[in-house]
Amino acid sequence: MHRFWNLFGYLKGAGKSGAGHHEPSVNDSRLANLLENTADLVSFYDGDLRLTQFAARLGDIRGSAMVAGASVWEIYPALADGESREALDRVLRDGVPCTTALHLVPNRKPLRALLFRTSDGLGIIESADMHAKPVEEAEHVKLLHQATHDVLTGLQNRRRFSERLDEILSDANGPRERSALLQIDLDDFKSVNDTLGHGTGDTLLQLAANRIRGVLQDGDSAYRYAGDEFAVIQYGKGQPGDAEWLAEALVDAFKAPFIINDIPLFVGASVGIAFGPQHGTESEELMKAADIALYAAKRDGRGCFRTFNRSMMLLLEQRENLRRSLRMALERDELYLEYQPLIRPPATIVGFEALLRWNHPEIGLIPPNVFIPMAETDGLMDEIGRWVLEQACRQAMTWPSPLTIAVNLSPAQFLGGSLTDTVAQIIDSVGIRADRIELEITETVLLEQTVDNLDTLNTLNVLGIRISLDDFGTHYSSLGYLKNFPFDTLKIDQYFIKDLVTDQKSQTIVRSILSLAHGLGISVTAEGVETEGQARWLIDEGCDCLQGNFLGAAMSVSALRDYTVRPLQEVHDLEGQGRHK
Repeated sequence: MHRFWNLFGYLKGAGKSGAGHHEPSVNDSRLANLLENTADLVSFYDGDLRLTQFAARLGDIRGSAMVAGASVWEIYPALADGESREALDRVLRDGVPCTTALHLVPNRKPLRALLFRTSDGLGIIESADMHAKPVEEAEHVKLLHQATHDVLTGLQNRRRFSERLDEILSDANGPRERSALLQIDLDDFKSVNDTLGHGTGDTLLQLAANRIRGVLQDGDSAYRYAGDEFAVIQYGKGQPGDAEWLAEALVDAFKAPFIINDIPLFVGASVGIAFGPQHGTESEELMKAADIALYAAKRDGRGCFRTFNRSMMLLLEQRENLRRSLRMALERDELYLEYQPLIRPPATIVGFEALLRWNHPEIGLIPPNVFIPMAETDGLMDEIGRWVLEQACRQAMTWPSPLTIAVNLSPAQFLGGSLTDTVAQIIDSVGIRADRIELEITETVLLEQTVDNLDTLNTLNVLGIRISLDDFGTHYSSLGYLKNFPFDTLKIDQYFIKDLVTDQKSQTIVRSILSLAHGLGISVTAEGVETEGQARWLIDEGCDCLQGNFLGAAMSVSALRDYTVRPLQEVHDLEGQGRHK
């Protein structure tokens, strides 16, 4: 092996101490002695890339350029651009050493040099052994890069991440109190990966890595930690300001769509921040703190960042207690249903949607978007889903016969293959007609085990049950599902309804959905109708059914008896006047 790799190995160990080790310090006395006596050409530079120490022999060769305080560009002009500049930037950014060719004299054979990052700045070793084998040297660099970098994105990998975090937290002599860990998770990546394929998912990860690189500053190093999880380590920066600035820049960088195969994909980023050593003196402890902060960012709506604080630990403990309580909620009669009306314009009640609620005896009402994911991940949705469907059907039996009952199905209920038997048993035991039941699914149901789940839906359809595709327009492969399964209803997500009156793009999208669905003989329900203006627009465009607080909020069983449809002021009888009947 080329001897300057051996010298580099010594330099990496020159600053070791009992508590751990750090990158070489140019003030190390043993290092100074080495520079006086080595036959190799070694020089060191500070954070501004100005010369601090060098081997005497290098001074003899470079002459007047080798003076303390001279910039690396004055000593090595070749580092200013081209491949050598790229190599320098890569070393300073990623901390992984590499070799490069330095053309110091035009038309002369270039020197080979090893560039490596130090705790102070930069180190350079020129090759003094003219009999070195370039192939051997290149292979060493290649193997070193493969061992420390992610093949797909080119970012440093999990191994290097763990090593670097350990180095920082064990560096008692360095500015570890000004270090930060940022954990980054891509929002909605799984949907893209599952619906458009792993090839598109891999391309998205590469583009995401490029956006992360694009906002890094000096002293930041980025890593692909696992799957769609990334991390950035900051060291020796001004905290907490620098970490919060970077986190905001990362969130902003992911707001623009990713264009892959002419398809715009909206995948945001959530970021959790933890500071060392106050949030953790060991790497596992600091990573856990950053993960908790990341969870808080996800909980608060995603596409944002949160900084760890001790109260988050309490919230996490409360969440675990909540998971345990959920297992007992059915037995304790803490779960109940509310019903939101479905209105056919202008004012006909066609049915109700059953909405699950949880009234915790100590906490009060727990939002569905909190406890339903818990039930799904803890394997409780099969039991809860059966209870919901049975209770909703029994309630519907007290209504006039034409009124329908809509019930949401979780993807978890499709696992195990017992859903159709469960539904059939409930229909038989309750005595309700199958055509009064509408089961609502989201695209997620068809992301995995597509063939099996389509078979389940077809069986339910044969029973006479209506099937609705919920949240239509918010995913990526909805059109394919319309071709593969005869849905009875499409429900336009409230995201497209909220700005409907003023936003021309929303209007165009809703018109397109209505035209598409009606062309396929599918009914359309608009969710989230909150204003009379929205209702008027949808009625005029021929929307078949409306749902939202303007027409009726979710209500208890007792409130159903007194419910009447809210009148639309000055709206004429539009029955049959819409663009689609």
